[in-house]
Amino acid sequence: MEIALAYSYMGIIQVYGGDQYGGQESLLKSLTYLQGKDDPESMMANYHELGNICLNLKNYDAALNYYQKTLQYISDPNYKSVALNSIALTYQKKGDYDKAIKLYQSLLAKSTEKKTEYARLLSNYAKTKWLKDPKYPASSELNHALKIRKDSNDTRGLNASYAHLTDYYSTSRPDSALYYAKQWYTTTRELNNADDEVEALSKLIALSPPQEFKTNFMRYEYLTDSIQSARNAAKNQFALIRYEAEKNKSDNLQLQKDNAQKELQLIMQRLALAASILLLVLAIYWYRKRRRQIEAASRQAIQEHQLATSQKVHDVVANGLYRIMTHIEHNEAIDKELLIDKIEDLYERSRDISYETPAISLTPFHEKIDLLMQSFASEQTRVGIVGNAAPIWDHVHPQAQPEVEHILQELMINMKKHSQAQNVLIKFEHRNNQVHIHYSDDGVGISPQVKYGNGLLNTGNRIEKIGGHSTFEHSNRGLKIHIYFPTAHSS
Repeated sequence: MEIALAYSYMGIIQVYGGDQYGGQESLLKSLTYLQGKDDPESMMANYHELGNICLNLKNYDAALNYYQKTLQYISDPNYKSVALNSIALTYQKKGDYDKAIKLYQSLLAKSTEKKTEYARLLSNYAKTKWLKDPKYPASSELNHALKIRKDSNDTRGLNASYAHLTDYYSTSRPDSALYYAKQWYTTTRELNNADDEVEALSKLIALSPPQEFKTNFMRYEYLTDSIQSARNAAKNQFALIRYEAEKNKSDNLQLQKDNAQKELQLIMQRLALAASILLLVLAIYWYRKRRRQIEAASRQAIQEHQLATSQKVHDVVANGLYRIMTHIEHNEAIDKELLIDKIEDLYERSRDISYETPAISLTPFHEKIDLLMQSFASEQTRVGIVGNAAPIWDHVHPQAQPEVEHILQELMINMKKHSQAQNVLIKFEHRNNQVHIHYSDDGVGISPQVKYGNGLLNTGNRIEKIGGHSTFEHSNRGLKIHIYFPTAHSS
């Protein structure tokens, strides 16, 4: 039980430090130690936290699965309401608005006497109704939830209410959106929540007048750098603890073996005993030497990983910020929309550094591709996938798989931003020691004379990096892209 609780606490600390994948791994280990134990509270807490991680990583089906498992271990109605609210929020994020609305309505009917809980459910319900129908007048419900939270001094609830109201008024009443964004920013400072503060600042930068831009941007720049450094540290803070745990386990096994050998040595002749003692001395000498080598290798590996991460932070964040600062310094008239796009792109790229895929992934690669493709599906755009089975990726070198994932992600992002497509089809084939990826959509297409942006240029560079090539088919309607690259077994 102590081991299970240790892994559980370690996982929660990792998640709050920004290491989602590390926290997920620790919580899953905690569950293995809890199997067969009568501890429903720990099981409930672990499954709910795993659901939160999957929700943050936009793996909505997995999040729903973990939240449903949470319900199996809940006896307290208050905890059950929290888990059901999480399920409703996951439906909202997934785009299943009808399911979310139905669940919120059921929860609201049971929560009228609990003010803070009612306010949370009401605000989430109103936002979901608005997301489903942008013409829905959600302001009355959102402001009612805000008033309840003010009267209850619910600072964390105010943080969510101000965020919802900022989004709601962003397009219809920018002045109101700016007011609530400032209230949101002030609340995040009171809560000392850096992630929410960065999100509030991004809204302020988009909504505030030019004279306030520089102050907001400088704070945004400082926070993103600090958050990135903290997340990099969080990823490595338990590496030495894991190593020591494994080493102690090895020491215990070795000690058991030594004890067995000593019992055997008691019945041996003096000559055999002397020989055994000599062998034992040699074994201890070798063991200590080997242990020092392992410890040195572990420290070196940790240092190399920290250095590599630091270099990535410098390349992505520092260089990106420098280019933006140079642009501001040398341009009297600032294109605000362009600058916001650059800041958003830099923010997403800096977050990607801390969410690197682990060396050993718990998710098969073909499932990752399915999840990636389906994440771009919506009510307006259908995404079809053909041929994406596990055997096709067995032929692809593990180092090439992340590049393929980035290539597909860039194609789908370009589709989402520019194509206006209603139907997208991605087909995978393996022939003649090559993987063929055929992409097609029925959007507006790309003119042969268009100058490709950085996204498609980077995609081309990634394809060349894995030894492949691509072709584009242009027409009056739609776009077809064919990508070919060799497998690990090709000559």
